[in-house]
Amino acid sequence: MAKQKDPLEEDIKRLREKVAARKAKIENAQGDAALRALHKRLKRVQRKKRALASRLAHAQGKKKEAKPAASPPAAPPAAAAAAG
Repeated sequence: MAKQKDPLEEDIKRLREKVAARKAKIENAQGDAALRALHKRLKRVQRKKRALASRLAHAQGKKKEAKPAASPPAAPPAAAAAAG
């Protein structure tokens, strides 16, 4: 099964493209209310994503620290096979 795309990622990508297109179209970005609204929506979605990642990391607890320690022992068997 293929991993589904994160809807927040899709929203962030779409909003970034809209903001970039809007900035390129106008010369005075300070006075454009629509651009400001788009940018605020982008920042809101980014905050949601960051909060979700923080909640997931906090819920993971000590488990997230065990993963990096598990990966280094995988390399020595390959080195031992080459030496033997």
